[in-house]
This record gives sequence, structure tokens and C-alpha cells, in this order.
Amino acid sequence: MEKEENQNQTSENQALEENDKTLDLPNENQIDSDIKDQKEISPEDTILELEDRLARAFAEMENQRRRFEKEKDDAFDYGGFAFAKEALNLIDNLERSKIILESDEKLKDTDSLKKTLEHLDIINKDLISIFTKNNIEPIDCLNKKLDPNFHQAMMEIEDDQNEPGIIIQEVQKGFMMKDRLLRPSLVGVSKKTEKKEHKNEENIEKLDN
Repeated sequence: MEKEENQNQTSENQALEENDKTLDLPNENQIDSDIKDQKEISPEDTILELEDRLARAFAEMENQRRRFEKEKDDAFDYGGFAFAKEALNLIDNLERSKIILESDEKLKDTDSLKKTLEHLDIINKDLISIFTKNNIEPIDCLNKKLDPNFHQAMMEIEDDQNEPGIIIQEVQKGFMMKDRLLRPSLVGVSKKTEKKEHKNEENIEKLDN
């Protein structure tokens, strides 16, 4: 019986030693180190850290609020931007229709043509009026200096009466929606005429040589 008890006691001791290894309990040095680390952070430092985190959180909340307000204002002011841009095709089509009718030889100088053009002008004015009420206005570009922010030059036209770069022809009307460019004006700008006399003199000199 005594042998059996000794064997049981030995097996119990071995099991306890194995459990101690698996638990990997911290030793005294590790505990002392943790206590020292905790002592290094004073209550004042903890308060300062919390205040810094709180200030950062409030700043982030304020930034999000401002972004939300801006997105809301933009949606209200420019929500119909894409629709307005597409609607400009109506004005373009009216202008093209007028040009086609005016160039038709069979309709020239007829009462039917005059009445039709008058109706098209009325429709065009109504469209412009509707756009204006919704803060969509045409760009006034003729006789002004070319501005790449609002105008797109399509051609250069010889003209000695204006400085180079002055808009003297409007190919397609541009529009603004409040302070945003809906589409640029397509224009023709002036340039200095080439001196033909000077060219002729150069040609004569070449022939003489």
C-alpha cells in the first residue's frame, strides 16, 4: 500500500510541475517591471493625454460637419448641373434649325419662313428666360479678350481693327451656372493681317537674285 501511495504522490507532483510550465506565470522581475511602468505615467500625464484625445475627436467631428454642410449646399445649388448641361442642346438645335431654314433657296423671302423664324426666336427667348430664372446665364464674350477659363478659341480671323486675341465671332454660346462654368464659349479671335506687300517685295528680291 505504501508503494502505491508513493507512486501516486510522485505522479501528482509531476502533474503540478507540468501545469506550472504551461501556465507560464510571470516571475518577480516581470511584476516589478510592470509596476515601475505604471508608476512612470503620472495622473497629470494621463489627464493631458485624455484632453488631447478629446480635442482630436472634437476637431474630427467639426471637420465632418463642415464637409456635410458643403456637400448639402453643393447639392442644393448645383443638383441640376448635368440636366442643365444637356438642356443646352435645345438652344443649339434651335440655332441649327434657323440656319438650315435661312439657307433653303425655296423658302427665301417667303412669309412662311419669316413666321417660322419669328416663332423660333420666341422659343429661344423663353428658354433663355427659364435658364436665367434658374441661375443659368449666357456668357457675354464678343469684343472681349480671350479667357481660357470661359472661352475656347476655334479659329483665328485676320483683323487689323482689334488687338490680337480679341473675340470677334461666337461659334457657340457658352453658359455659366452661378459661379461654375456650364460650358465654354466657342469663339473666333482676331489676329494681325499678314503684310502682302512685304511678301511681294521678298519674292521680287528672290527673283532678281
